[in-house]
Amino acid sequence: MLSAIAAILIGFIMLMGGAEFLVRGAVAIASKLKIPSLIIGLTIVAFGTSVPELVVSVEAALGGNAEISVGNVIGSNIANILLVLGASALIYPIVCKRRVLLRDFLFMFFATLVFGVFVLQKKLVYWNGWILLTMLVLFVLYNYKNSKNSSCDEDLPSQLVNKGWLTVLAVSAGGLTAIMFGTDFLIDGAVRAAELFGVSKEMIGLTVIAVGTSLPELATSCVAAYRHQNGIAIGNVIGSNIWNIVCIMGTTAAITTVNVAPQFAAFDLWVMIAAAFVLVPMLMFKDKITRIEGGLMLMGYVAYLYAQILIVRGELLPG
Repeated sequence: MLSAIAAILIGFIMLMGGAEFLVRGAVAIASKLKIPSLIIGLTIVAFGTSVPELVVSVEAALGGNAEISVGNVIGSNIANILLVLGASALIYPIVCKRRVLLRDFLFMFFATLVFGVFVLQKKLVYWNGWILLTMLVLFVLYNYKNSKNSSCDEDLPSQLVNKGWLTVLAVSAGGLTAIMFGTDFLIDGAVRAAELFGVSKEMIGLTVIAVGTSLPELATSCVAAYRHQNGIAIGNVIGSNIWNIVCIMGTTAAITTVNVAPQFAAFDLWVMIAAAFVLVPMLMFKDKITRIEGGLMLMGYVAYLYAQILIVRGELLPG
């Protein structure tokens, strides 16, 4: 039990410390390149925090368990919006110009719908993967082209902005590495502690593992919100959801055919689309996500986890 607690504490410390360094490094990169931190959040930070999902999905595909990647992406995207963005807004209201966010949010929404069409076909094949990967290239090129014309409210200077590129990149890479290892420690410790208390493997999977692959996004966005780095906080979530679909699912489907479990098409996919819809009034008609809205999103995520428990018991979806 002591070793499990130690692993949880070490993991938590590494996650929060790594997130702090990653945010500082990301803001410094944005300042040096003279582009908004939102763009960095949508690209570099979002890709970095999506690495756990990418590794899990590709390893599953190569191991003949490609269907795991679908649940990994859907579950992570739901957690990113309801849990990560909700917790971030609860810490500090997220303010950002909607005209800047709108194009990226609409791209995320479009990618979600395209992915949804593929999921409803009950399998993803190689040409689905190449469509998604093409969308990834277009997303990166579009953000690079428009980076000079974007701005985001309350971007604060980084203490690293006057440091050399080597220092900035080392701090960013060190932060990302700490997040990756911290996530492993925290998940391992939590699983062992849950098993010692007799928690079922189904419950462990629905709670610890489901949240586990979103811990990098959670730590990074929460630290960014605390430091009032709105571009990083919300850009990380929107960007991560885009990367999860077009990069992770695109890569996995390009490697092998991905079968879709009935539950994903019948329930989880619609929750993911509904979660994206939740952001519509917040990002299209006003300029911030309030603490109240953040709290409501967290409550929505708790309700989703409870629904998963009912599914495991056979009380929600027909067998």
